Amino acid sequence: MKFIVQWNGLPTAENAVIERFMKTGGVAPEGVKLLGRWHAIGGLHGFAVVEADDTRGMSALALQWGDLLTMSICPAMTDEDLGAALSAHQAARK
Repeated sequence: MKFIVQWNGLPTAENAVIERFMKTGGVAPEGVKLLGRWHAIGGLHGFAVVEADDTRGMSALALQWGDLLTMSICPAMTDEDLGAALSAHQAARK
């Protein structure tokens, strides 16, 4: 299952975030595959798309950075998955 992870940090956490990212490389925890990550220029916010079989790895990810960043994690769908869901919805309405 794919997830969208968004994060925001306070300017007071900037040095700690930089230090941790440079030390760890921002490696995702076990059970989480990083598909892509994007960072805002000049701020402590960005988003990533990750893949995991269950929520244990997602919880580990949130806990890994939760002391420095607020995080929002939500399930994501591809266009194909959304199209299938919309087709089923339309068929059920007929």
